[in-house]
Order: sequence, then C-alpha cells, then structure tokens
Amino acid sequence: MTLTRFGLSLLLLIGALLPAYANDIESVRVWPSPNNTRIVFDLGSQPDYSYFTLKNPDRVVIDFAETSLSVDLGRVDNTNAFLKRIRTSTPKNKRATRVVLDLSRSVTPELFAMPPTKPYGHRLVVDLPYSPMQAPQVVVKSSEQSDRDRDIIIAIDAGHGGEDPGSVGPTGTFEKNIVLSIAKKLQAMVDNEPGMRAVMTRTGDYYIAPNRRPELARQHKADLLVSIHADAFTTPQPRGGSVWVLSTGRADSELGRWMERTERHSELLGGAAEVINDAVSERYLAETILGLSMDHSMATSHDLSQKVISEMRKITKMHKTRPQAASLAVLTSPDIPSILVEVGFISNPQEEKNLNWAEHRERLATSMFNATKRYFKAVPPDGTLWASLKNSTRTHKVRSGESLSVLAQRYNVNVSSLKQANNLTSDVVRIGQVLTIP
Repeated sequence: MTLTRFGLSLLLLIGALLPAYANDIESVRVWPSPNNTRIVFDLGSQPDYSYFTLKNPDRVVIDFAETSLSVDLGRVDNTNAFLKRIRTSTPKNKRATRVVLDLSRSVTPELFAMPPTKPYGHRLVVDLPYSPMQAPQVVVKSSEQSDRDRDIIIAIDAGHGGEDPGSVGPTGTFEKNIVLSIAKKLQAMVDNEPGMRAVMTRTGDYYIAPNRRPELARQHKADLLVSIHADAFTTPQPRGGSVWVLSTGRADSELGRWMERTERHSELLGGAAEVINDAVSERYLAETILGLSMDHSMATSHDLSQKVISEMRKITKMHKTRPQAASLAVLTSPDIPSILVEVGFISNPQEEKNLNWAEHRERLATSMFNATKRYFKAVPPDGTLWASLKNSTRTHKVRSGESLSVLAQRYNVNVSSLKQANNLTSDVVRIGQVLTIP
C-alpha cells in the first residue's frame, strides 16, 4: 500500500514537471482555389503566433507559442502544386511549434486568427494569394463585331464553399456540395443553348467572399447573376423553395432577416470581410447613375424571379410563392440583374433526401434554365444574337376566325413551334394578339 502511494506521488510529480502547453494544433486543412490557396490550422484555443518569409527556396515560417502539434502534417490532404509541402522545423523553444510552408514561388501571405463559429473552433487562417502563371486567352473582336450578336452571359454562383459548408442537413449533408452540383448542371444547360454562355463564380470546393461574387460576374460582363443556395431554419418543419431579390431596406420577413444573419456568419467562416473602395470623384453624378441602374436591375430581377417561381413550383413545393426581399451582398451589383434561388430547406429531413437525389437536382437546374430562357427570349439584351434574331422575326396579329392551326399552315410551321415561340400553354389565341412566327 505504501509503495502504491509512493508510485502515485511520483507520477504526479513527473506530470507536474512536464511542459504544459496552452494550445494545440488539432488539424490542418488546405483549400486551393484559382487565385488563392488557404491553409487553416484548427486549434484548441486562440493562437499566439508570429511569422516570416524566406527565399531560395520560397517558404512561409509560422511560429506558434505555447503550442503542441497533434496532427501528422505528412497526411494533410494537399493536391495543390503551389503549396509543395507542410512540415515542421526546429522551434524557437521547447514550448513552441514551428510550421514551414514550402512554396513553388514567392508570395505575400495574409494571416489572421478566427474565433469559434460552428462547426469550427479557433482557427489560424493563412491565405496565399497568387496570379495564375498563364493568363487566360481572351478573344478580341473587331469594333464592328464587338457589340453585335454576342452571347447572353449568365453568371452562376454556387453559395458557400471551402471551409464554409453553409447549412448542414440532419444527416450531415453540406449545402456547399448540393448547390455546386446544381450550378454545374445549370452551367451545362446554358452552354448547350446557342446564343447563351455560362460563367461560374466557383468551380470547386473553395471559399469566395459574398461581396466578391457579384464582382466576378461584372468582370465577365454578365447579363444575369443567379446565386444558388439551400435554405435552413432552426426547426426541421419549414420546407419549400423560394426566390430572393435585393431589398434596399429591412428584409420583408423573419426568414429574410435569418438569411442576412447567415450571410454574415458565412463571412466569419470564410475569412475577413472585404472593404469596398469607391474612388469616383463625381459623387452625386455617380450616385444618380447607380440609382437608375439599380432600379432597372431590381425591376428585371423581380420579373425574372416570378418566372423562376412559376417553373420551380412544377417540380417542388414553394415556401414562398412570390419573390422575397433581403439585403444580401451577393445581390448588390447595381448593373447586373441578380436573384438568389433557395432550392429547398436542407434542414428538413425529406428535402435533404430530395436534394441528395441527382434527378431532383437536375430538375431544379432545368427549372432555372427554362425560366431564364423564357425571360431573355422575351427581352434579349441589346447587341446579343437573340436580340438580332428577335428583330428579324416575323409577327402576326390574330384576326377573327384565325387559329393556331390555320396560322401554322399559312406560315409553314408546326403548331408546337408556334406555341413554344410565344410561351403558350394552350391552343387558344385572342383576336388582336401579336404572335411571333418562328
């Protein structure tokens, strides 16, 4: 008995003499994107760190004070050629950890600590921004062609991404994966349509700040921005899709206010908020022009959102049957009509199951595509191929005694083509109605 007490006391003494670390690196995650590589260190508490860079070869060296390492850096998933390796080196002292990022070329790193936000705890985020080695090829048109017969450009935005999973379903489904799948299906449909072309704000699993997404659409001179999300709420009961447009004031529903808070939460998950710098000297003129542009964009967004709702309700329950409004950063581009489509409540068990079904995602993408096509067939942007075709299209004003079958025979077209060209759901036409002849 005496020996046992002595042994216990000895163990306690040895434990007291061992270094007690204030923090611990629990895991490391790498998120590559086209212009940035993000490395995230998950820690037990707020990190105390410093860093410096070295050349020949290029490295970023991070010193964590009072920190141990619980992860095998050799097993960290890294498929990015820019970040060659993550390793340790000799620390400044026995109670520190030194991590070295071996790079393929020089970079100016950006480091910032992030507080706990579900589903993550304390983090140190390391951003390594870079420009692609080879700039993408740009096709330059002549002055005669630059504004004629161009494609209608649809910017497709898959919400969240990277270390921001978005909402999480009851069985662990990540919103970011569902919406990227739908976005890629919509992209394929748009690119398959003559006279239309899609651009994606993100093509993989990486984070883009909400304010950056409309900026990417603007860089591609998009005619429309469609942002795709999956809704969530604090209880599992709500279900159904909805379509959102920009509100310049307070959101018009509790769900809208919830979405605004969720977007701010996503900014915390993804990284530091971006600062928008307006350097326009003619302030009041700029405000007037922007105001007029915003009014047009909002009117267009509202019209298109109604068409999306009418298409979506054919395949899924709608939580809201009219366009909703909220002050969401992704919708704030003054010169690009923008809508945000919530494809369902991922927090609802049945809708989570539906969203995990590939055929259901295909139908959702089809509904957005059909609505977009309907809208731009009726109101094609100036200078596009569709505008050129519409201006050269024949029209006919219906007179007494005329029917679709009579007109189809007269113009040598079939009835189904007539109905499709005029968005008709029946064979009934009205006297005085102007029909487009395909």
